[in-house]
Amino acid sequence: MESGRPELTTLRDALEAGSHRLTEAGATSPRKNAESLLMYSLGRDRAYLYAHPERTLTGDEEFRFEAAVTRRERGEPLQYVTGHQEFWGLDLLVSPAVLIPRPETEHVVEAVLERARSIPSPRIVDVGTGSGCIALALAQELPHAEIHGVDISSAALEVARANAQRLGFAERVRFQSSDLLGAFSKDTVGFDFVVSNPPYVSEADRESLQPEVRDFEPHAALFAGPMGLDVVRRLIPQAQRSLKSEGWLVMEIGKGQDAAVQEYLSSWKNLRFVPDLQGILRVVVAQRP
Repeated sequence: MESGRPELTTLRDALEAGSHRLTEAGATSPRKNAESLLMYSLGRDRAYLYAHPERTLTGDEEFRFEAAVTRRERGEPLQYVTGHQEFWGLDLLVSPAVLIPRPETEHVVEAVLERARSIPSPRIVDVGTGSGCIALALAQELPHAEIHGVDISSAALEVARANAQRLGFAERVRFQSSDLLGAFSKDTVGFDFVVSNPPYVSEADRESLQPEVRDFEPHAALFAGPMGLDVVRRLIPQAQRSLKSEGWLVMEIGKGQDAAVQEYLSSWKNLRFVPDLQGILRVVVAQRP
C-alpha cells in the first residue's frame, strides 16, 4: 500500500541530479560544481558526502541546494553562489563586488616574496585590493610587514575588511578608499613595494570573455579602455612617486601587453616578466629608477 508520502532525496540522488542539470546547462566541471554546491548547502565537506550517500536531505537543505543549482545553471559563478574562494591557502569571502581571485595572481605574491623576505619590515601597498587576496596573502607570509590595501570601491573594501577580520589580520592590514595611490600624501609614501592586479581587459575583448565573467564580475575591476592599459598607464608614474629609492613595482598584466608595459617602464631598472603556467607573461616586476 502506498503511503502517499513524497520520496526523500538522498545525498547520492541530489548529487546526481545536480550534476545532470549543470551538464545540461553547459557548466564547466559539472560534477565538481554539484559537489561544491551540495557541500555549501549542507555545511559539510566532500568526505561527508561520500561517507553518507544514503543520508536524506532535510526540507531546508533541499531548498538551499535547489536554489544554489538554479543560480549556477543561470551562469552565476560558483564562487558567488557559495560566497567563498581559496587563494594562497586562505579561505576568502567573495561577492559580486569583487573579482574572483585566480591562481595566476598568486604569481604576484610569489614575485613580492622573492624580494621582500630580505627586508626587515617592508612597507607594501596593494592597489585595487578587491577581496584583499594579495594583501592578506602577503600578511600571512610577512609577519613584520606594514601592509596597506586600497580600492576605489567601498563595496570591495567591505569584503576586504571582512576577510581581514575572519583571518585575524584586521590589525595588520590597513584598508582605505583611494583612486590608485591618490589617498597618500607626500608624508605617507615611501613604500618598498607597490603591488597591483589592476583592470587590464580591453573593451574590444568584452564579447570574447566567458559569459560568467562578463555578465557577473564587476566591470570596473575588469575593463581599462580600448587597449586595456588605461589604469596601468596611470599607475606607473604614481608608483614611481610613491616608492622608496630602489623600491619595486609588481603588477599583473594581460596577455600580449608586455611590449607596451615595457615601453612605459623603459626608465626603470631590473625589469622582468614572469610567465604563468600557460606561458603567458602575466606579471611585470621593475625597480624604481
